[in-house]
Amino acid sequence: MEVLFGLIMVLSFTGTLSVATAAREDVREMLIGALGCNLAWGIVDGVMYIMTALLERGRELVLLRTARGPDVERARSAIAETLPESIASALPPEDIELVRSRLAQLPALPLKPRPTWEDFRGSIAVFLWVFLSTLPVALPFLFVTEVHRALRISNAVAILLLFAGGVSLGHHSELPPLRTGLVMVAIGAGLVAVTIALGG
Repeated sequence: MEVLFGLIMVLSFTGTLSVATAAREDVREMLIGALGCNLAWGIVDGVMYIMTALLERGRELVLLRTARGPDVERARSAIAETLPESIASALPPEDIELVRSRLAQLPALPLKPRPTWEDFRGSIAVFLWVFLSTLPVALPFLFVTEVHRALRISNAVAILLLFAGGVSLGHHSELPPLRTGLVMVAIGAGLVAVTIALGG
């Protein structure tokens, strides 16, 4: 999803370029703004990835402490609440109790969540995905001197990437892939139009 957001951000910059009056200096300023914006967006997403990992780990610690605590009923309720409702309702109480007893046998828990090397690797990967995904949309302006043609190529690349991202999202969420790809293109175009209209 973050890659799709990055594409929408860079499109909000390219969409403000006037093919009739834009000069190379205007293109240069647009590219600096678009790449700078997505560089910052990538950094923010990378940092938020680490923070989200820490928050999830903290919630897991709270659950484990509750599950290992002396209040058995509270422990069972806490375990059931973490499961999807359809799964929790299908499990008999003895299965929940089995989970609770297994958790009670785990070794001592850490005092607080800490970032891991995997978190930092994931953060860097998120940053690179968000930033590098915008380069194909910007590259036509570097290699095509005619602004009108460069903008058309850039828009075509952006549409293809939005469609591909939507198809991938559909595959991972049990939605119709082709329809999700088309919907993502429409949503991206709509969000870009709103962003430009609001001065973003």
